[in-house]
Amino acid sequence: MIESLRTVSSLIISFFVLMAGFGLASYTIPLRALGEGWTATDIAQIGAVYSVGYTLASFITPRFIRATGHIRVFAANIAMMVVSILLCSLVQQVWAWMLFRGLYGFAIAGTYMIMESWLNEKSANEYRGFMFSVYMVTAMLGSIAGTYVAPLGDVMTPTLFIISAVILVSAVFPIALTGSSTPAAPTAVGFDLGSLLRRSPVAFIGTLLSGVIAGAWLNFSAVYARMSGLTETGGANLIAAVTVGSIIAQFPLGRVSDFVDRRLVMVVGCGIGIVAAVWLMLIDGSHEYQLYAAACMAGMAIFPIYSLNVAHANDMAEPGEYVKISSGITVLYGLGIIVGPLLGGQAIAFAGPSGLPAVIAVFFTIYALYAGYRIIRRPAAPRVVVPKA
Repeated sequence: MIESLRTVSSLIISFFVLMAGFGLASYTIPLRALGEGWTATDIAQIGAVYSVGYTLASFITPRFIRATGHIRVFAANIAMMVVSILLCSLVQQVWAWMLFRGLYGFAIAGTYMIMESWLNEKSANEYRGFMFSVYMVTAMLGSIAGTYVAPLGDVMTPTLFIISAVILVSAVFPIALTGSSTPAAPTAVGFDLGSLLRRSPVAFIGTLLSGVIAGAWLNFSAVYARMSGLTETGGANLIAAVTVGSIIAQFPLGRVSDFVDRRLVMVVGCGIGIVAAVWLMLIDGSHEYQLYAAACMAGMAIFPIYSLNVAHANDMAEPGEYVKISSGITVLYGLGIIVGPLLGGQAIAFAGPSGLPAVIAVFFTIYALYAGYRIIRRPAAPRVVVPKA
């Protein structure tokens, strides 16, 4: 396990830097949109087009990877993200931001696909949950670092956009200069959702639902914080609290899922998410520290459940299929994050800030019920233990 971590150290460093730039952009974009006077529906539509770009990557990026290799496609995706962020700082029109964010969604999804297939190739089933916990904790730490840059600038000026672009482009260096072996070119491209559904129904449905939950949160967390009465720093604290919760829960949930039925861990995670979402519905910015505590609890479920789905789907993958599996996961997650912002925007427009956690609570409940049903329907797959050298 330690040797596997060493072989992906450059990947983990690049991912941390990438997520710092991503975290800053994710906080800055919706607040700038609010500052421009755009409505929750406008922001939801921008988020939905981002998600369309995210989903399209599943069809196109695997072919690029097979033709040119993981590292070249990684660098190209970083370039697309940088162009997108800088264009957002130059043009303030809703239709233009839809295009720019669609480009960004395409690039970030392709980057995730590269990283996850790379990580899966270096992981055995017996510690795949742990490896994906490292991956997700790295994402969370990077996002925290990026979010706390936001209060240092003004979202109504280009400064934060430029800083985000600089951070993103810096993520190229560790990967480009790595001496470690890169993954083999995929033997299968595209995706087979029918095969994924047969192999792991719970990962299929769970990935779709976790996309809805994450899409709603990521696109409207800053809006939720502002509408709840929090300051810029308070909003950063709220988002950081979700991230801290993810870090706290990621290793225990991931590692426990290596020893017990991963679906049972999904049910537990969803239960935590339901309680946290209901708590968020009942309070506002006048209960600032309760908001942080509830957000921390929500973070224990919102992001860790994604890595459980990925690990469960890849438990039965054959060598050379990891890009194909990752493509299918990306399609499903992308479909979820298309729906999530639209539902989150409508819920906030109808019910105010409490509408966002209400949407999250509903979809966690659906997820928990389905995972519980699958536990009853089919026994857990046996773990494949890799002999020690």
